[in-house]
Amino acid sequence: MEHKPLVGLAMCGSYCTFAQVFAAAGELRRDYALLGIMSETAAETDTRFGTAVTHIRRLMDLTGGPVVTTIAEAEPLGPARPMDALVIAPCTGNTLAKLAHGLTDSAVTMAAKAHLRNGRPLVIAFSTNDGLSASAENIGKLLNRKQVFFVPFRQDDPAKKPRSLQADFSLLSETVAAALRGEQIQPILLGAK
Repeated sequence: MEHKPLVGLAMCGSYCTFAQVFAAAGELRRDYALLGIMSETAAETDTRFGTAVTHIRRLMDLTGGPVVTTIAEAEPLGPARPMDALVIAPCTGNTLAKLAHGLTDSAVTMAAKAHLRNGRPLVIAFSTNDGLSASAENIGKLLNRKQVFFVPFRQDDPAKKPRSLQADFSLLSETVAAALRGEQIQPILLGAK
């Protein structure tokens, strides 16, 4: 049996991107063993994009195991169950701020903290309506961290949401492969679709 690198897939509450993330996770599953993680908000909130139970089941189907949804479940991921890489997709502006400032108050931020102490790559695929305003400073702080890699991003709707940025989730697998080599794929800032 072939050993696949273990990649954590942590999802936050940008529900409108879940379908894109699940599609990208299907690609990741070909090359990596996946461990599902969800913020408490993502794991408990029903929205017009689907129910929390449906999203958890879908993540379980992709990963083949239970989904980590609490700080207590996420804490051992660093020392007891180290991952080769951790992906946060979608990563909200709220979670970007917490990561940039070292705050740990959710399953996702605890998983990141536990993972980063092992010196392994953290891949961020964000979706935030304030990427070119309040979240810009936090993106900049995280871009300067050696272990942090970004899925390339662009404005997702410049006319209706001029400050909104979103990762190109179709580049998730390519970004993880590069991050495992210690490389950031380029260009990181993409032009309009």
